[in-house]
Amino acid sequence: MNAEKQHQFDLRYLQMARIWAENSYCVRRKVGALLVKDQMIISDGYNGTPSGFENCCEIDENTTKPYVLHAEANAITKVAKSSNSSLGSTLYVTASPCMECAKLIIQSGIKRVVFSDNYRIQDGIELLKRAGIEIVQIEID
Repeated sequence: MNAEKQHQFDLRYLQMARIWAENSYCVRRKVGALLVKDQMIISDGYNGTPSGFENCCEIDENTTKPYVLHAEANAITKVAKSSNSSLGSTLYVTASPCMECAKLIIQSGIKRVVFSDNYRIQDGIELLKRAGIEIVQIEID
């Protein structure tokens, strides 16, 4: 696929991840993720509490509950429960991955990460680069 067509796909999947983020009950920040392989969405996720828990992510206006899952972790664990494989896939996420999610991304065989907004700490991105994973940042409106 040529570079311009790839950029258009990346932009559209990121826009879809942003829409998917609206499913989150989190108040402080809504994050969405899509896992794409062979131009098919194989998994999705948004930040929130584990299945069966209350749909409230914050203790107070400045503190997120410690057991809230990030969008990337939700997408990766969701594909793990399916018959799909994340090996060689691309993760589209609205915020750059944190260190914990970066470790999951590496271990799950994801080859590319495309994101729009920078997370406050960049150590996850640095770890992904160290692991040889392609990182693409595209700002979307």
